This record gives sequence, C-alpha cells and structure tokens, in this order.
Amino acid sequence: MSKTSLQYQLPQKGGSFTKVSVPHPTPGPNEICIRTRAVALNPVDWKNRAFGVTVQSWPTVLGIDAASVIDSVGESIKDFEPGDEVFGLGGMGNRAGAFQEIITVPSSLVAKKPASLTFEEAASLPLCYLPAAAAVTVGLHVPLPHLDLTGSSSLRSILVLGGSSAVGAAAIQLLRLALPSATILTTSFAKHHAHLVSLGASKCFERSAQGDTSAIKAATPDGSGVDAILDAVGAAASQPAAFTALSPTGPKTYSQVGTGENVEVPVGVNSAVVFGRQIFDAKGGMTAMPGLATLVQSGKYKLPLKVEVLGKGFDTLEQGLDKLMRGVSGTKYVVSL
Repeated sequence: MSKTSLQYQLPQKGGSFTKVSVPHPTPGPNEICIRTRAVALNPVDWKNRAFGVTVQSWPTVLGIDAASVIDSVGESIKDFEPGDEVFGLGGMGNRAGAFQEIITVPSSLVAKKPASLTFEEAASLPLCYLPAAAAVTVGLHVPLPHLDLTGSSSLRSILVLGGSSAVGAAAIQLLRLALPSATILTTSFAKHHAHLVSLGASKCFERSAQGDTSAIKAATPDGSGVDAILDAVGAAASQPAAFTALSPTGPKTYSQVGTGENVEVPVGVNSAVVFGRQIFDAKGGMTAMPGLATLVQSGKYKLPLKVEVLGKGFDTLEQGLDKLMRGVSGTKYVVSL
C-alpha cells in the first residue's frame, strides 16, 4: 500500500479547511521533506483564507512558518539528514504550504533548529526575520554583519513604524546589530516599550507620534529628524504625517515591508517596497536562515514577540486564524502539530 500524508487544504476563497490524504512526497535533488511539529500563524494566512490575496490556484495549502523534523532529503543535499530538527520558511501551494503533515521546500529555506528553542518558538521566527532583514538590507541599504562583513552604512538615525509587530521587533534587533551606535526610534503601544528597548530601541513613542512627529525629531542626534524610516506595518498609509519625521538634510530613505497597504510617498523620498524572499538575492543572503540560527544560538537575537501556543492539531488552525483576524499586539500565535 502506498504511503500517504495529510494536508489541511482550503478548497476555495472564503471556504473551510478540509483534511485530505495525498501521496507521500518525494524531494527533488535540492529539496528536503520535513514533518511539521509546529506552525506559526501570520496575517497573510487569514488574508489568503478570506480573499486569496496570493493564492494562484485552488485547492491550496496555506501556512509559511514551520518547525519540523526532516523526513527525507534530495540526492544533492549534504548539510541535512533525516531526523534533523529544523525550522524555516514554507510557501504557497500544495507542496510547500506549512499547513500539512510533510512540507517539501528547497534546503536554502531552512536551518537547523537552535537547541535552546522549542519547536513552537522556532516556528515563530522565519516570517518576522526575513522581511525585516530585507527591509534593512534591500530597503535601507544597510548590510547585516552576519551576512555581509564587507559593507557599511552612514545612517545615524532610523524610525521603525510598528515596532511591536513581529517584523518591527525583528528589525529593531537587526538594525542594532548592524548599526551599534545609531539612534533607533520606534512607535508602538506603551505596554510594549520596555520590551522594545531591551531589543535595541533607543527610545519608544506612542503611535500618536506618527501624526505629530515633533517629539520624534527632537530625539534625533541633531534634532532635525531621522535619516530613514522602516515601516513594518504600512503605518504611513493612514498616517502620512510620519514622513515629516525625516530630516530635510538627510538621505530621506523609506523602506516599506509589503503588507498590501498603499502608501503615497512624498516627492523627494527614496522608497522601496520589500518582501522577505528578497533577502536571498542580497549579498550573503543565501545564508540568511543558518545565519539566523547562529544569531539565536549566540544570544544576539531574541524572540521578537511572546509566543502563545493556541493548541495542538490541524483543527486548531481555523480557530487560530479567526483569533488572529480579530487582531493581536505583541504576541505571535503558534499551533503545535
């Protein structure tokens, strides 16, 4: 009898998940098959369930963040073997989506799980770290020292909009690693300020400061404003006054993490919309995932957000997405499998 594995398929936009048995996958030469132990929930998951925003065909398997145990490896794989504990980035579609028993992905998208992390903690990391890394490296042109030791940046001050989001909290850490003496300012609810300072923020402001940026500008080295803005949540779409935090004499750089928000960027501001997978095309980017594992293992990178495990099993995923859709701040939802 042929081996099978279980997928948690979404048959159509706005539909309900169904459990489907499919043939047990076989990895290509540079792929690995990983048996999921935990998956993290992300806004793109509920948006795809409701609207199919990035879905190319139906039925589909959603889910991007996962921590797993390797089931099998392709013939060209040398760095992994069955039984290794790993974490990494899944993808869209029936082979790579994380909401299934066995995911098949290129080996470059995963890394060995740091022994200090549980599967649930490790699953919370990829889709906050990778977009943040891309926003820093591709959007702000700031090299990350764990990926590229040869680059440099002259930025002295950066404002991170949405610091208590998963991407924002990751970006604060990466900016501090890359720019040890820079002024890193951020906006969030006040209850998250102490945590964001512990991650590397110089000073935190309530989100209302995005509308009146005078306090933010006053906190910069010369009082004229920041050199750059990293927008982790598309905040400038609803609060365009945030751009007034930019120094009129600085490089006026704006890096927006792609969230689907349409931001009208003022004339004269150098802007870029970035996505997580772009980091793999940057210098040193193919080592982004093992680089993250090394940072975590060395204590240089912390969990950006508190991890809340919602339960165990595929049936918890639908309830978890409902909860995520209602809104959350400062917490990453994870489901054990």
